[in-house]
Amino acid sequence: MDLDLRKLRYFVAVAEELHFGRAAERLHIAQPVLSRQIRSLEDELGAAVFDRDRRGTLLTPAGEQLLEDAVPLLASTEALLRRVRAAARDTPTLTVGFMPGITVTPATAAFATRRPGVNVRLLRTSWHDQVEVLLDGRADIGIVRLPVDRRGLEVRPLFQEPRVVVLPVGHRLAGHASVTVHDLATEHLLQDPDAVPEWRDVAVELREGRRPEVPAIHQVEEKLELVASGAGICVLPLSTATFYTRPDVVPLPVEGLGPNQVALAWVSSRRSPLVHDFAEAATETLGRPTTREQS
Repeated sequence: MDLDLRKLRYFVAVAEELHFGRAAERLHIAQPVLSRQIRSLEDELGAAVFDRDRRGTLLTPAGEQLLEDAVPLLASTEALLRRVRAAARDTPTLTVGFMPGITVTPATAAFATRRPGVNVRLLRTSWHDQVEVLLDGRADIGIVRLPVDRRGLEVRPLFQEPRVVVLPVGHRLAGHASVTVHDLATEHLLQDPDAVPEWRDVAVELREGRRPEVPAIHQVEEKLELVASGAGICVLPLSTATFYTRPDVVPLPVEGLGPNQVALAWVSSRRSPLVHDFAEAATETLGRPTTREQS
């Protein structure tokens, strides 16, 4: 049996929304059409993927397994299509993902001397999509900030740099030369706690095992706006905090906070000479110790 990728996309939309009406709106199709496609998929699989009753829509064990496998499969399909279309262009192209605060120019300049006929495109990423853009083919290689989910990836460390906490100028700790993780544990963190495991562990301990809730904020600029307004704090790599300098927030060193590791990452199954050459260029340029990294 050949799986219909369109039906898989429909399934993933319903699985993520757990509501046929919202999924139909997201897919821009009529709800009855979506329901028929899901029933057809279930017939082809020989298994029910959703439990539908008065309580709502829930995934069955078969549906949970299908969702786990369908998401990377669809991402691989998207990546295949993008790479084939890129290969058909007259000018070869390499797309490089990069996180805010990281200067990519030395690596792209070194790569240009190796591959002068290649068009290099840059794609700004965030904590939440820096791996996703590699898996679905939007980027061929990425300069990422660890930790990331390494499954299916080749990861090569480049350098590490200190992290700082960013506070509003009127904060009770803003005048200190430095702070500790414990000083910050009761503050409202404006990012994924998994990105700051030292803060997460102390905060969970103070909250008697309850994991702190955080908003879904992906852009540095938005975080800094909220910090300036007094809505919370955020932890950033030193280079990012320096790049986004503004008068209404204060960056401070944090005792007990480990450095941020910057690395190259690409899909491990890729055998592209362009990816290899950029990785070598980035390792030679960005991987060298600098004054910033030693500070």
